[in-house]
Amino acid sequence: MIAKPFLKWAGGKTQLIEQIRNNLPKDTMNKPFTYIEPFVGSGAVLFWVIENFSNIKRAVINDINTDLTNSYLTIKNDVDILIQILEKWEIEYHRLAENPERKKEYYYKKRELFNSRKSEQTKQTALFIFLNRTCFNGLYRVNRKNEFNVPIGSYKKPQICNKPNLKSVSKALQNVEILNGDYSETLKYAGENTFFYFDPPYKPLSNTSSFNSYSKDIFGDAEQIRLKEFCALLDKKGHQWILSNSDVKGKNPQDNFFDDLYATFNILRVNARRSINANPQKRGLLTELLITNIY
Repeated sequence: MIAKPFLKWAGGKTQLIEQIRNNLPKDTMNKPFTYIEPFVGSGAVLFWVIENFSNIKRAVINDINTDLTNSYLTIKNDVDILIQILEKWEIEYHRLAENPERKKEYYYKKRELFNSRKSEQTKQTALFIFLNRTCFNGLYRVNRKNEFNVPIGSYKKPQICNKPNLKSVSKALQNVEILNGDYSETLKYAGENTFFYFDPPYKPLSNTSSFNSYSKDIFGDAEQIRLKEFCALLDKKGHQWILSNSDVKGKNPQDNFFDDLYATFNILRVNARRSINANPQKRGLLTELLITNIY
């Protein structure tokens, strides 16, 4: 079984893989190469690359979200115990399908336990996955105290434990190095033949559309500018990269933020689908950016 993302994740890149594939640096990836993903998120591109390129000599992933990277580490190193916990919780949760009050009580107790961060790592990961599968729209959002604050979702009997996929993800991660820190630290892992894929928190298209509160620190315009400077440094060092982000110009034709910021690089506009919005009428097709130093 091919490994797929084990989380629902705002901005997951499954739908963009075709466009990413069409713009890969074939001269780099047709020989042994290092793959680095500094904002791994749900890992859709990571798992696709591992499946399709047997000549990876090194794979490095990073995220500043410790809950997320600990989940990758748990699945890599302790997947059997994780599955046991999740299977038990799935049975318990499904038994409450016809009892909304007890179901809510069960969810919010799990959320409280997760936020206490007193559990050992495997159980903490199980809580992370449980909340992801049962909360509103699979959204991960924390407040400034780093407390997960998403309410319960409306799913009656959601799949909480996908055992075959967790096993496949564990197998895929065995040769992957997992980091938890600032994306700039990944530079030290780059070798002679390295490709970076960046999926940073997107610049919001409106004041109400920000889904980038996946850590207690906000990724604002100053961070977007710092990331561009890092990409320029990679380019100077001869490393190839692709970066995805929102197309703010598609929303507002006068907004040239990314067009100006990455003016010296190759900016592509590709179709994507926005699936997370409280208003179903506002879900649908839009354009996103793929920015790259590959021509």
